[in-house]
Amino acid sequence: MHNLIALTGIQQLCLNEMQKNMQMLKSKTLLEHKFSLRMKRKYMIFLFIRAIIILSFISFIGFTYYTYGLGQNLSQEEITPLVISSNVHIFYYPWYKSEIFDGRYGHWNHRMLPNWKVKYERVQPPHKPPDDIGSNFYPKLGPYSSSDPKVLNKHMEQIKYSGAGVLAVSWYPPNLELENEEPVDNIMLKILDSAQNKSLQVTFHIEPFKNRSGENIVKVIKYIIDTYGSHKAFYRTLYNGKLLPLYYLYDSYQISSFEWSKALSHEGQFSLRNSKYDGIFLGLLARQDHMNHLAASNFDGFYTYFAIDGFEYGSTFRNWALISAEAKKLKLIFIPSIGPGYVDTRIRPWNDRNTRKRSNGQYYRAAFLAALEVKPKFLSITSFNEWHEGTQIEPAVPKTFGNYRYEDYLPRSEDFYLRLTQSFVKEFIQQLNNSRQIG
Repeated sequence: MHNLIALTGIQQLCLNEMQKNMQMLKSKTLLEHKFSLRMKRKYMIFLFIRAIIILSFISFIGFTYYTYGLGQNLSQEEITPLVISSNVHIFYYPWYKSEIFDGRYGHWNHRMLPNWKVKYERVQPPHKPPDDIGSNFYPKLGPYSSSDPKVLNKHMEQIKYSGAGVLAVSWYPPNLELENEEPVDNIMLKILDSAQNKSLQVTFHIEPFKNRSGENIVKVIKYIIDTYGSHKAFYRTLYNGKLLPLYYLYDSYQISSFEWSKALSHEGQFSLRNSKYDGIFLGLLARQDHMNHLAASNFDGFYTYFAIDGFEYGSTFRNWALISAEAKKLKLIFIPSIGPGYVDTRIRPWNDRNTRKRSNGQYYRAAFLAALEVKPKFLSITSFNEWHEGTQIEPAVPKTFGNYRYEDYLPRSEDFYLRLTQSFVKEFIQQLNNSRQIG
C-alpha cells in the first residue's frame, strides 16, 4: 500500500482533470474493446465453420483411403493385434540361387522367353545378376538364395506378418523337373523347419513334371506323405470329417480326366481315396470348360492362380460369382487367387498387354473385394515371391541399372503389400467368423 500524500489545491485540480481524462479514455477503450470483441467472435465463428469444412473433407479422404486400402502406410495400430489364418495360402517359390551361397545364380538370370506366336524370333541372352535380374522389381534382400537359412527365416517372418498361415510351395518331384527348372525337393525340409519356427504350415503346389500320369501322381503323393507327412509344419485341414492334406496341382487341364480319375476316383485303378494317402486335390481353373474337366477328373476343388484380371475366364473377377455358384452345384471347393498386380516384360518383353498396374494397392484391393464377395472358405495369394511375373508382396526397393529403372512400391513403404495383406486377412477372418455364427 502506498502512503497517502497531501496535495495542494492546484495539485488536486490537476489530479481531478487527469482522472476525468482517464475515465474518458477508459470509456473509449471499453467501446473499442467491445467492438473488437464482436469482431473476434465473428472471426472465431468463421474459423470454426472453416475447420468443420476442412475436417469433413479430411474425413471423406480418410474414408476413401480406408475403403481402397490406399493409406500411405498402414499404421502399426491398424494391423495390431497380428492375425494369422491357415485358411489363407500364399504361393511361394524356392527356386532362386545366388553366386555367394550356391556358387551360381539360378532364376535371377532368367532368359528372355520367345513369343510362341512368332515363329522365328531371335533368342535373347539371359540376365546377368546381381544388378541385371529377370524381374521388373528389385528385391530388398537382393538376388538371394532360397537355400540360405537367413533368407528363409526372414521370409517366414514376413509371411507371418502378412497374416497368411500356409505356404503353397512350388515343387517338383526329385529328378522329374522339366527342362531348365531348378531342383527344389532338396530344400523342402529347410522350408518346413523354418515355417515351423514361425508357427506357419506348408503345403505343396505341384508343378507339371516329366511323365505326369494317374499312376505317377499316386507315386508322387506317396513320396510326399512318406517323406514329409510327419513333419509338424505339414499342412492338413478338416474336410468331410477327415483331417487331410491339401494339394494344388498346376496346369491340371494338360492331363486327361481319364488319367486323373485313375488316382482321384474311388474306383480308380490306383485310387488314393480312403487310404492314408488321401487328400484334398485342387486343379487349376483357367478356361470355362475346365470346370467339367475338373469334375470328371474327381478333383475336390480348384483355384484360379493368375493375378491377371481378364486374362482367362477363371482369373476374371466379375466371373467369380458365377464360378462360385457352379462350384457349389458340383460340390467343389472354389479358392479364388488374388494378387497385387502383374508385369513380366523382363522375361516376356512381348507380353505388356497382360501387365496389370498395382495403382498403389487399388488393384490388389479390387481383387480382394471380388473374392470376399463369393464368401470362400479359403483364399490364395499370388504370390509371396514370384519375381519374374511381378506378383510378389515381398519387399522391393528402388534400383537403377544402366538406363533401366526397376519398378518399386513408392510412394508406399517397402513392406506396404505385407501390411495391406494383413489388413485383408483380418477382414477375411471376420467374414469367416460371421459365416460360422450365422451357420
